[in-house]
Amino acid sequence: MKSFTPIVLVALLGHASAKTFQVALTGYYNGIDTIGGSGSTAHFKGVTVNCAGGDKKELCKADDSGITCKGDKEQAIACSGLALHYKASLNCGKELIESCTANTTCMEATATLAALKSATTAGHSGTLELDASKSSFTFNYSSSDANDSNWIGIYYAYGGGPDHGQYVQDSLTWNWAPKKSGTVTVAPKNLRAGTYKAYLLADGGYRLLAEPVVVNLGSPSDLVLFTDSFTTHNARQGEDFTANVGNLVNRAGDPNTCFSAKEKDCWAKVDEKGIITGRPPAHAVNTSLSVQVENGGTSVSLHVTIPVRKHSEPLVEELRVLSFNLWVGGQFVNNYHEKQVRFLSQDNFDIVGFQESSGGHGVRLARALGWHSWQGPDVSIITRYPIAEVLDTPAKSGAVRISLDGTKSDIVFWNCHLGYDPYGPYDFCFEHMSFEEVMKREAQSGRTPEITAIVESMKGSIANADDVPVFLTGDFNAPSHLDWIDATKDQHCGTGYTEWPTSKMPVDAGLVDSYRVVHPDPVSEPGITWSPIYLDNNGRKEPLDRIDFVYHKGRKLTVKDSKAVVVGEPTPQPNQADNEWTSDHRAVLTVYKLAAA
Repeated sequence: MKSFTPIVLVALLGHASAKTFQVALTGYYNGIDTIGGSGSTAHFKGVTVNCAGGDKKELCKADDSGITCKGDKEQAIACSGLALHYKASLNCGKELIESCTANTTCMEATATLAALKSATTAGHSGTLELDASKSSFTFNYSSSDANDSNWIGIYYAYGGGPDHGQYVQDSLTWNWAPKKSGTVTVAPKNLRAGTYKAYLLADGGYRLLAEPVVVNLGSPSDLVLFTDSFTTHNARQGEDFTANVGNLVNRAGDPNTCFSAKEKDCWAKVDEKGIITGRPPAHAVNTSLSVQVENGGTSVSLHVTIPVRKHSEPLVEELRVLSFNLWVGGQFVNNYHEKQVRFLSQDNFDIVGFQESSGGHGVRLARALGWHSWQGPDVSIITRYPIAEVLDTPAKSGAVRISLDGTKSDIVFWNCHLGYDPYGPYDFCFEHMSFEEVMKREAQSGRTPEITAIVESMKGSIANADDVPVFLTGDFNAPSHLDWIDATKDQHCGTGYTEWPTSKMPVDAGLVDSYRVVHPDPVSEPGITWSPIYLDNNGRKEPLDRIDFVYHKGRKLTVKDSKAVVVGEPTPQPNQADNEWTSDHRAVLTVYKLAAA
């Protein structure tokens, strides 16, 4: 229930001028490399980009050879708002800048991207070295471009740093490096032993002044898996499969970390970076792998399950949807990254809507899991399955179209985080305001206009929900009219039925509150999500409420289960630092059965 500085992550390859080769990457796929900002070059193995042109759809696929788009004739195809010009077959190598030969359009892209690469690495003549004789993160650095705002930032080695001179996510820790040369110690704060990457950056921004360096905190033999078991997205008999488990360990990004599988005759193979590939044969069933991870003479084992669907079956028949407020990314709890990855891995979710994820926390967790992601200023969405399209949305929300089974089974997924102050239950319970006063302040908080705009923008998706199911998750920072009824007034400071706009508007628009499908009685099943750790409010009992929701609509959806989720028994704030649970909210999980089209 706090506000944050908006930062937008845009993942693009190319430049938005006429007649250039452009592809909009809608999500991080499998952790092969960082997909950065405009002008980035990377390995794009396994990435599929949906490009829509009018009523026609084409696929651009990228692999170790590069990005390939095929079509019958020259077209201009819109890719997430940009233009891709190509002739019958355009195949640009993975570096694009160096090996683009298909036609003049592609050659123009060569010059454009070369210029962008040059701009990104301008002033790259500095040096950055770890001083191994000093404690933890102590660096010797030099730069001809001295500036009081130059700085050294520490990121996870497996990704998230500004490798291409553009913001991706917040640094884990940092310090100033203002001189032409000097020695700087960057405090590791509460970082656990692991592998990180250090960057010398210019003028409070993200231009590289030196080659980044990979650094180990603690001994490389301190090798820890964040989870002992992991379930991948579904595979299907006879179809190519790729997954990434390489970032589930604290030494991800260390070149000495090596993965392998004990099973030698299995259809699924594991390479040294933790990438699983293969094609399940016609007789394949759910597959288990024992993946060994080694570094510094230490070995740990990860149990991986690959669900395998029959060739004739839909790829996805059950969908586990989570709404999760990260509480400023989880940073008020020690070792939050490992704890979040463990929770997300072991509970086998399919799609997660995060709130309070500004600073790239959605990207961070998607990379760790090998999932796809969309990151907004506050909210983010991560998913096992490809993001086909990013939709235009009003403030405080984000939305994507997710392809669960190629183009055969799409869903539309919305996520929101509404204004937090003033807060209605405080107005009723502490200030003893009238209904009219509270409703006026609901509008003042921003919540009423925000949900009005979101529901208005969802109208098309709601109308089409029987063909393409639609979801809305979020921290609404307000209770539900389905909970505040006369029978529950003793739970709500003596206040009976209250039409909270933030719940009434979605329901009136046709959306279904999934928790109340399973638990229709708010007296016996209040479903409280706020708060497992804020129990005292300046000597007063904190009002406890259900303010996090998973809504849906669509004839293909059947709710199997829904519950408020917390790990362990969190210690109340302000003594929460060592909790296993990293949030001040409970999450909400709804499990759906998904019918075939």
